[in-house]
Amino acid sequence: MNIKMIVTDLDNTLLRCDKTISEYTASVFKRCLNAGIKVVFATARPVRAVVKWLDIDIQCDASVYHNGAVIYIGGELYKEIGIEYDKVCQLVKSASEIKDMRISVEINDVLYANFDTSTVWQGFECILTDFSDLPNRSADKIIFDTVDETGIKTIEQLLSDDLYWEISENKILMVMNKNARKLNAVKEIADHYGLTLTDTVAFGDDYNDVEMLRDCGIGVAVDNAIDECKAVAKHICGDCDEDGVAKWLEGNVL
Repeated sequence: MNIKMIVTDLDNTLLRCDKTISEYTASVFKRCLNAGIKVVFATARPVRAVVKWLDIDIQCDASVYHNGAVIYIGGELYKEIGIEYDKVCQLVKSASEIKDMRISVEINDVLYANFDTSTVWQGFECILTDFSDLPNRSADKIIFDTVDETGIKTIEQLLSDDLYWEISENKILMVMNKNARKLNAVKEIADHYGLTLTDTVAFGDDYNDVEMLRDCGIGVAVDNAIDECKAVAKHICGDCDEDGVAKWLEGNVL
């Protein structure tokens, strides 16, 4: 296969369920990099939740955060596609009026929330707030701790036309700029390196991976992926705890 760029999701795709990367997987990716193949991480995670792996367990040429709201190339910030400050304030104000709605906002790699976020993300600190003191700048992502049908419909009615929502890991609802999508970010990175989506293999497991699995040259869903990913993928590899991504790369690319 003439693959020139690898794009992979992290949680439950490249990372094992315990959020670690095996030595075997790290060695396979090192071989890919040594072969001149570009490596890209594409995740819904913020920057601070990924740097622990960069240059330690595994290296990459580019990285996509917050589903495409933040793009880094060569370790440098390349592009931000956020939600305008006024719209952030309006949305969180309206959503805060919903009884017991737990809300968090990602701004400049800092998490602001109206609840103790350790109940959702252990080990990640936040600034507790009523959102009246948010910094005057765009947000990368707004997160609502709801995935039931009623909660989704309630939030959806509050969104302006330039925003969209997506469920992550069947436990939270993320709201982002409509242009902040993994696939859009992958296109920009490919173009930066003089490549195309046809040159790219993408790996994923969740709703936010469906577009890139469908539209990249080769889409590979891990065996633990949701059915929507498997339906559009060209291949299925082993699950995340079996080094499925690395084994597929070793068998089909290296």
